[in-house]
Amino acid sequence: MSVVAHDDWLAARKELLAKEKEFTRARDDLTRQRQALPWEAVEKEYVFDGPEGKQTLAALFHGRSQLLVYHFMFDPEDEAGCPVCSFWADNFEPVVQHLKQRDVTMIAISRAPLSKIEAYKQRMGWSFTWVSAFENDFNHDYGVWFAPEERDQPVYNYGTLAPRNPNREGASVFTKDESGNVFHTYSAYARGIDLVNTAYNYLDLVPKGRDEDGRGAFWVRRHDEY
Repeated sequence: MSVVAHDDWLAARKELLAKEKEFTRARDDLTRQRQALPWEAVEKEYVFDGPEGKQTLAALFHGRSQLLVYHFMFDPEDEAGCPVCSFWADNFEPVVQHLKQRDVTMIAISRAPLSKIEAYKQRMGWSFTWVSAFENDFNHDYGVWFAPEERDQPVYNYGTLAPRNPNREGASVFTKDESGNVFHTYSAYARGIDLVNTAYNYLDLVPKGRDEDGRGAFWVRRHDEY
């Protein structure tokens, strides 16, 4: 990387600023398009196991009209949650209270039984709501759990990737109308959920960036394992 005089640095920075402004306008437009997507009705009854007992998807809104779900990779056979999903959870943990002020409830859902979820949540020191979909088809229906015969097929991320694993990461958004009807408005997977990882957004500001060399989050550990 070259080292230049201040005036040359400023000229280069202003050139990049113009591109950043263009990107910001494009991102704002994309956000409007995302928010304008049509909705689909959630017609299946899902019952989850959570800290408050058995709860339907509608109950998980906790009195708000918007529900943001993080699909946390935690298989029933595992004793601890995915370290990369744990990295994501460390990032969204502090924003939950702020989201509530904008009519949004944010939760995590995994296939692991509630006893394992609660133990891991205590280990990590998290307070967000986290429920188990162990007894229902929610994770399969919303594209983050795959049967053995599906795992080598392009069925993840809207048919663009083979999941390889039984569980994959993602985020889904739901809304509820005044009559209590629930609708699915959006889901994103793989790189599509980068936006909710604030640590990655900070890393994108520094010279080395994510410094991953195309290897993904190979460096990530659970925060009590560094």
